[in-house]
Amino acid sequence: MNDIPHEPRTGRAVPRGLAQTGPVLFSYGFRPFFLGAGVWAVAAMTLWIGALVSGWPIGGDYGAPHWHAHEMLFGFAPAVLAGFLMTAVPNWTGRLPVSGPPLMVLFSIWVAGRIAMLSPDLLGVPLAAAIDALFLPALLFINAREIIAGRKWRDLKVLGGLAALALANIFFHRMVIIGVHDGFADRLAVSAYVMLIMIIGGRIVPSFTRNWLNKAGRTVFPVPFNRFDSIAITSGGVALAAWIFEPAHPVTALAAALAAGLHVARLSRWRGWETWAEKLLVILHVGYAFVPLGFLGIALGAAGVIDDFSVLHILTVGAIGVMMLAVTTRVTRGHTGRQLSASTTTALSYLSLIAAAVLRPLADLLPDLYEPMLAMAGLAWIVAFSLFLLEHGPMLLTVRRTPLGAG
Repeated sequence: MNDIPHEPRTGRAVPRGLAQTGPVLFSYGFRPFFLGAGVWAVAAMTLWIGALVSGWPIGGDYGAPHWHAHEMLFGFAPAVLAGFLMTAVPNWTGRLPVSGPPLMVLFSIWVAGRIAMLSPDLLGVPLAAAIDALFLPALLFINAREIIAGRKWRDLKVLGGLAALALANIFFHRMVIIGVHDGFADRLAVSAYVMLIMIIGGRIVPSFTRNWLNKAGRTVFPVPFNRFDSIAITSGGVALAAWIFEPAHPVTALAAALAAGLHVARLSRWRGWETWAEKLLVILHVGYAFVPLGFLGIALGAAGVIDDFSVLHILTVGAIGVMMLAVTTRVTRGHTGRQLSASTTTALSYLSLIAAAVLRPLADLLPDLYEPMLAMAGLAWIVAFSLFLLEHGPMLLTVRRTPLGAG
């Protein structure tokens, strides 16, 4: 592959800066992880549908349903999170990004986990689980080192989310191995992702919206972060904590209902309805809208109105999946020099994933249509990420270029 321009290395123990030589893929953190996440989103869902329809023996002794849940929560999603953080943290700290061989090592750890979990019986489930469990602590270590060295103390809360995910992964493996899976690890992981969306999404969505509205000549902008946002995030954290430990308790229902209302109000302060003309931006608002929908789902689940699987899928496919596709497309375009504007292909990928986010929870509510709706939701997910790979895959593999229309 072609070499790309780079900033000089710092001479520290971990090389940083855009790599001067070697594959373009490992020149910046978002490239390998977004590509890997897209490939695995398609492959893992294809295998899961094959297991449901044709009885493909995925997961071995780990169990196909557990394998599917694990690979969505701890395979696909951490890759997107890694790509985002390995790109965003250098911007937050002012330090050069980790690239080249260190990035190759980190990505290889993630790939090793996917291979080990694909056929865990070959190594034995405990060893396969141990290999898989290495990635999130490694990602936590790298980001902790950068945030602490950059003295960005307010960003330490992001490390809390990573630590919760690392623990949730270990708990998930342990519960599968001992044969007692009560959903605690699933709820802990989902809650960690939702907290990160509330924190980071609360920074980037109104910021990007303000920039776009300003460029469009508007004079009314999203409300800046203030005490109300802190109250909404705190309320969401309380509701998620209650859901993790007592998913069917009346207090959980009340806390989640309150959080849902506060986050509807929070989202309305960001003026998303004015961004309809730019789908690359409006999808961020749609993704965040699944956060209050998820809290409403938690409240209804705690009240016994809907089941646990419906609640989980509102949050996983909706809030987490849609927001992650929104971020991967925006970051890929922005950091490869393309204009920040969604093409027809990108817009179709968004529509496909939104369809999956609606169909999957509904499948649990309509038992007579469960199997066809499950298949349609899975196919919609595959279409969404296949379109992402079709359009953005080449961008991730090629040299950064000047944005269209730039002087």
